[in-house]
Amino acid sequence: MSRPQVLVKRLAHGQGLKLPAYESEQAAGLDLPAAVDETLTIQPGGIVMVPTGLALAIPPGFEGQVRPRSGLAIKKGVTVVNAPGTIDADYRGEVMVGLINLGPEAVEIARGDRVAQLIIAPVTQAELAETDELPASGRGQGGFGSTGK
Repeated sequence: MSRPQVLVKRLAHGQGLKLPAYESEQAAGLDLPAAVDETLTIQPGGIVMVPTGLALAIPPGFEGQVRPRSGLAIKKGVTVVNAPGTIDADYRGEVMVGLINLGPEAVEIARGDRVAQLIIAPVTQAELAETDELPASGRGQGGFGSTGK
């Protein structure tokens, strides 16, 4: 399987940090680092924007999905507030990670901490066709919880 090439620009405040890497042979995500100069403290219920010190050129037809790291989420209650965050192929600014602390205690984020993971995924843009009537389905208009447990 061929890998799409993503160009990475290291910003000044990202100097000295490890570039994101797949940490195992079959890993889906690249761990994103915190490019902070001073330790950030996220209070319970608090939201912070964490800089990564990186800007990307994702190829057309792909997106970057910023997702929580399971260890940070399960052990400390810290997750990506807009999970999954989307990085569009035409965005060239710094990748920022919005973190929220859902846990009971303050959590500290230090320089170089891995705060989220980045998935590069294909994108399909749909063609919308307006209609007055939708085709019937077995579910119909049944909403949340309508298919049982």
